[in-house]
Amino acid sequence: MAEERKWLCAKCGVELKPRKTIFKYMGRNISHDVPVCPKCGKVFIPRDLAEGRMAEVEEQLEDK
Repeated sequence: MAEERKWLCAKCGVELKPRKTIFKYMGRNISHDVPVCPKCGKVFIPRDLAEGRMAEVEEQLEDK
């Protein structure tokens, strides 16, 4: 069974925690749970999210 990766904030060294985050694109708001530093608030966008679901949403919005 694969163990889930634990990400640390490069600035604070604190473990990132999932938090609902609102992204704004082309006047639309989209929310998604992403890893966030509980200390400084920096957001980490995993590659699979950026190249997968986020890319799909961008394409759908641009086609409208």
